[in-house]
Amino acid sequence: MQVNEIINSFHPIVIQIANPYGIGTGFYLRNYDLIITNEHVVRGTNEVIISGKNFQKVLSPVLFSDSKYDLAFIKPPDEIVFPEKNLGKPETVKDGDIVIAIGHPYGLNYTATEGIVSRAKRLYNNLDYIQIDAAINPGNSGGPLVNMEGEIIGVNTFIIAGGDNLGFALPVNYLIESLEDYKPFKGKSALRCSSCSNIILEEDLQDKYCPECGAELEGFEQKKEGYVPTGAAATIEKILEKLGKDVKLSRSGPNRWVIETGSIKVYVIYNDNGFITGDAFICRLPKQKISELYEFLLRENSKFEFINFSIFNQTVILSTIIYDQYLNLEIGFEAFKSLLEKADYYDDYIINTFGASPGIIEEQ
Repeated sequence: MQVNEIINSFHPIVIQIANPYGIGTGFYLRNYDLIITNEHVVRGTNEVIISGKNFQKVLSPVLFSDSKYDLAFIKPPDEIVFPEKNLGKPETVKDGDIVIAIGHPYGLNYTATEGIVSRAKRLYNNLDYIQIDAAINPGNSGGPLVNMEGEIIGVNTFIIAGGDNLGFALPVNYLIESLEDYKPFKGKSALRCSSCSNIILEEDLQDKYCPECGAELEGFEQKKEGYVPTGAAATIEKILEKLGKDVKLSRSGPNRWVIETGSIKVYVIYNDNGFITGDAFICRLPKQKISELYEFLLRENSKFEFINFSIFNQTVILSTIIYDQYLNLEIGFEAFKSLLEKADYYDDYIINTFGASPGIIEEQ
């Protein structure tokens, strides 16, 4: 198969995953009817946001966590037909094989990198990994590693910091072991004890200790409770709830939310410097009537209290910014209410009046 054919054939099954702690990648296996990813991608939460080529983002429960192999299984969306992809045989992976890593690094959707197998078996933490030189980055975790026959031979798992494209994928033999071990419990919430390797149903647990060997189940209590925002993040989510938005579905990473209003997406970020920003990318500057548009934006800015227009890289942006020490429900509600309402209105108005082109829409 040609590289581009392989990559395109995998797009329908490669899933983008987001939760309050970060982002990652997953992939669907029809034979097991599960979405596969790394355990560290979903750690600390019992549900995540998933989205794909053939479905909009939805909340979905994490069914199984396996910290021993750094694997997790997520419930796929209902009534979606995914193409079937086969798992390769681990014994066929050889040094020098050409491979493709597919995922969503840094949130850049459906990115594929080609490389070779530097070493088919590299022992690390008592597990054999496939060492590759294909570039993988944060956000690639949980994505498929694919051979030139279009088979999944591994799960992209981690990189060595400063290692110059030194990446590692979990071979499919470990994945098959976890899938088969979980099969009798399919649909139920379970986890593997990292000490005795038994599969434990969460409904059978009375505390955070394994009923088989007594080992403490790391992260179990946090996962059971789920994500609970604090501080300014909690205030932001109360504001969004008051505005009628689905907060859980809006979460898109650490202190980041994506809100849809009409045909516009508003990106809300609580930055490390203490500022909370809300940005709506309205449209691209037109080729004509630019001066008229500038004058219009300046006049509109004089009318606003909580929001303002700006231009960056030929894009008209409507924004609000609040310092966290001054954030409260009243101020935040007025600011974000104005931003959401005006963004949806000006999106159509500026395009129709000044001949601007639509803004860049995040790929799904």
